[in-house]
Amino acid sequence: MFRRQSRDRVSVQEVLQALSTVVDPDLKRDIVSLGFVKNLRLQDGRVSFDLELTTPACPLKEVMKQAAEEVVSALPGVEEVRINLTARVRPGPSLPQRVALPGVRNLIAVASGKGGVGKSTVASNLTVALAQTGAQVGLMDADIYGPNVPIMLGEHRRPGTNPQGQIVPLEKYGVRLMSLGLLTDERAPVIWRGPLVSKMVQEFLTRVAWGELDYLIVDLPPGTGDAQLTLAQSAPLSGAIIVTTPQEVALEDVIRALRMFQRVEVPLLGLVENMSYYLCPHCGQRAEIFRHGGGRRAAEQLGLPFLGEIPLDPEICLTGDQGTPLVVTHPQSPSAQAFREIASAVAAQVSIVNLTAHVPSS
Repeated sequence: MFRRQSRDRVSVQEVLQALSTVVDPDLKRDIVSLGFVKNLRLQDGRVSFDLELTTPACPLKEVMKQAAEEVVSALPGVEEVRINLTARVRPGPSLPQRVALPGVRNLIAVASGKGGVGKSTVASNLTVALAQTGAQVGLMDADIYGPNVPIMLGEHRRPGTNPQGQIVPLEKYGVRLMSLGLLTDERAPVIWRGPLVSKMVQEFLTRVAWGELDYLIVDLPPGTGDAQLTLAQSAPLSGAIIVTTPQEVALEDVIRALRMFQRVEVPLLGLVENMSYYLCPHCGQRAEIFRHGGGRRAAEQLGLPFLGEIPLDPEICLTGDQGTPLVVTHPQSPSAQAFREIASAVAAQVSIVNLTAHVPSS
């Protein structure tokens, strides 16, 4: 095999300069200045390094890997390029006067301006979809008056406690789970005033042994009441997702939820449009029962990212009732693909929000 003379071999600086032309499309910065290139090694024309992204849910990781391989392979003296894809989810900024959550890197609220939009269904499938990428994920059901997450994940065991007296969350589908529905009779109504609701949210934040998590998803009650305000004011939220429906009137509900999070200085990660269109289970034909595009138009008008749309698929309701999320039972379906794309979009938005806290401006 022909080998170049040592004076023609590539240098570390040349490799880094080439890699600095590869830009993360979400963060709008090159992978060298972002600190993504790790463990760079050169040996006899072979270049190897780790490409450490900000989330395992990155939808363009293979694209960036290919781009990095191409620019390094084009350098004189390079005979082989080996890239190992890794991910390390960066934590959100710690905020003063907020509850500390050791080990939880990002706390994400899933909210809606009103009930009946499928918020808990979105939260459950979104969380499982993130776990399927390899991320460490938890789901906190803070919908005190309607704790449906245990039903949707098929989990009804009562959680125990550890030697420190903390509640140990249950685990299902790779997700650590805690809900009031696991601590009370599922048929008993929760009739609580505001202070008790706020106290329960605080208990779930401070007395649950969540452990190391990349993302802790919080399913909030609909509206803008005590649970939402308690969480937003006391916990270091990385951001919030608002779930809406296609109708134009949904814009008013979105605006109410938006204004609440803005007042407590919580970033809005974006909007999800649920029940976007009907997907026939037999022929796959699409029909726009509730019109279409209200969520996207609301996002555009309010200057928010549009995270994606989920069809009105009978299988979503059926699998939720059976306690087996759609992304588990029908992973190849268009609806499951929609949830996975939304999970990637959410992870990308979290990375964007955290960028300024962890990477100096260039």
